[in-house]
Amino acid sequence: MAETKQKAPAAQEQRAPQRRPDQFWSKYSKPLSIGLLLVVLAVGGYFIYRSQVTIPNNRKAEEAVFKAEEYFRLDSLDKALNGDGASLGLLRVISRYSGSDAANRARLMAGSIYLRKGDFKNALKHLEDFDTDVPQVKARAIALMADTYAEMGASTNNNANKEKAADLYKQAAATFEEDHANAGEYLFRAGYLYESMGKNKEAIDAYKQIKQKHPGSDRAYQIDKYLARLGAVAE
Repeated sequence: MAETKQKAPAAQEQRAPQRRPDQFWSKYSKPLSIGLLLVVLAVGGYFIYRSQVTIPNNRKAEEAVFKAEEYFRLDSLDKALNGDGASLGLLRVISRYSGSDAANRARLMAGSIYLRKGDFKNALKHLEDFDTDVPQVKARAIALMADTYAEMGASTNNNANKEKAADLYKQAAATFEEDHANAGEYLFRAGYLYESMGKNKEAIDAYKQIKQKHPGSDRAYQIDKYLARLGAVAE
């Protein structure tokens, strides 16, 4: 599933550039993060196959997490996280079936939910505990951590968190470069954060990479105006 693409209003960019990053994250981070997790759930069939076919001992864990995943898809986040009284929520799956693929996948969903709730400490805890060798999923998990640091940086105007977010976005882009749409988006977010911190050289580098490595992405078609306002020309 393609990640949602949004543009910051041009008029706001021209009149109040110093406020662009906060406006961008507060308005667009939630749908962007939701889009990431929906892709992860689609790719998640890999985990279910491995658990039910190649590792039969994980079947109980898969049965336990099934309802929580359903609530997650329905955007019933509290029930997904804590259960409904009859079925386990993600947190119980993580604690009861530690070491299973289901618990690992539950960490990713729990981290996303905490991010959307603004509980950044718990979001990072679960996202950092998530582990996968699947590059498509790994890139998206890294991007969710970047979203978390970006939200923290925007809410407190903390440049250390923005810097961490930018680094993670670049890492996510490099993890699965074949996904041109999302990799281009991650580089754009990195550049946007660098620009918000006055790090124009780093911003220009991130923007240029979009044009060079992901020329067919939506961001590549938009990036010239961002380079132009920094006095740079796309190569």
